[in-house]
Amino acid sequence: MPNPTLDATPTSSSPERPKLSKPLKRLFGLIAPLNIVIYTLVGAVPGVFLPLQLQSIDPAGKELNLGIITGIGGAVSLISSPVIGLLSDRTRSRFGRRTPWIVAGALLTGLALVFMGISNSIIQLAIGWIMIQIVINFIISPLTALLPERVPVAARGAFSALSGIGLMVGILGGSIYGAVMADDIPSGYLILPGVLLVMVALFVVLAPDTSSKDAVNEPFSLVLFLKSFWVSPRKHPDFAWGFWGRITLFTGYFLIHGFSLYILQDYIGLGDEAVDNVPKLSLVVLVTSLIALVISGPLSDRMGRRKPLVIAAALIMGVGMVIPFVLPTLLGMFLYVGIAGFGFGTYLAVDAALMSELLPSKDTFAKDLGVLNIAATLPQSLGPFLGSFIVLAFGTYAPIFPLGLVLAIIGAACIIPIKSVR
Repeated sequence: MPNPTLDATPTSSSPERPKLSKPLKRLFGLIAPLNIVIYTLVGAVPGVFLPLQLQSIDPAGKELNLGIITGIGGAVSLISSPVIGLLSDRTRSRFGRRTPWIVAGALLTGLALVFMGISNSIIQLAIGWIMIQIVINFIISPLTALLPERVPVAARGAFSALSGIGLMVGILGGSIYGAVMADDIPSGYLILPGVLLVMVALFVVLAPDTSSKDAVNEPFSLVLFLKSFWVSPRKHPDFAWGFWGRITLFTGYFLIHGFSLYILQDYIGLGDEAVDNVPKLSLVVLVTSLIALVISGPLSDRMGRRKPLVIAAALIMGVGMVIPFVLPTLLGMFLYVGIAGFGFGTYLAVDAALMSELLPSKDTFAKDLGVLNIAATLPQSLGPFLGSFIVLAFGTYAPIFPLGLVLAIIGAACIIPIKSVR
């Protein structure tokens, strides 16, 4: 069935702003609130709840346990994200390809959150986090396909900015929420599923997908199914460069961000006062990242250029990351989150729009974006996993800051060879 928002899509070389249909306006209005809810749990659970739970069970092994659990979760996400994306590409229903997965994901994520709330052992917490890493991709992988499927090219910077605003507000709001609920973690877990279910219900009703019931699927082949997850860097070099640029930059960012609470406790020396400072740092990031998001997305649409802003964003993040190494104080942390937050906000606003123009095939949007989403989700686990071994090897958090800078520079360098997008 034709998609009216794609039928009118201009070429990527045209910076002219298209007129948005009413369904598309509703999509624009709902993507940020939905992302806020989704990423609130991403900010609260691995950022605050899980570290505090692990610390209460095994204080001496908290870094290693966090690294192992998030590392395993990342490996699971690595597999589940593109698989779910491809399965949603092949889904045929009167509700569309994406809606059934999003609804199922909300229900299953809610159950997994409840399970983590009642967990009282490291094994149970590991199982719960792995469950979340799988089922939350039921929501995230299909949602990523909305940008290339339903949003005109000339409006993708603005849509990407709104999506990024939701992501940043959610992650940082999750940190604040986690700190507020730190004394009652089980209740903190129980509140999240209800909010998620309400928001998903509003989204699928007010911004429904078009029916895919009459769409034709190619005959299923296990061999072709497995081969489809390989995106040849020789045939699609720009996609490969974008993938590696994102994965290196995000790894550098989450190498530090994943240990935020422990860094405040042990590296900065705040001890028990660390939790009280998490909301303050999150508010600084929220302000700087929102400023960057509001400016950068529409600016890239008007410029008709993505690469310069993405490269600049990566370098700004790198500058912020190295500050706590030079200035290991609470002030250094505030400077880090402010500068890196501005860079991260700029990156989120523009990189998604850039990558949407590098996808290999319009017939496999969700699968290709699922592969690409690995570069965003894997570092959230790979960063803390790598960081845990660095901390154990050196006995301090100091080395992770210059390493973050190096990874940010590599991430910026990977964008330079991209040729198909300016």
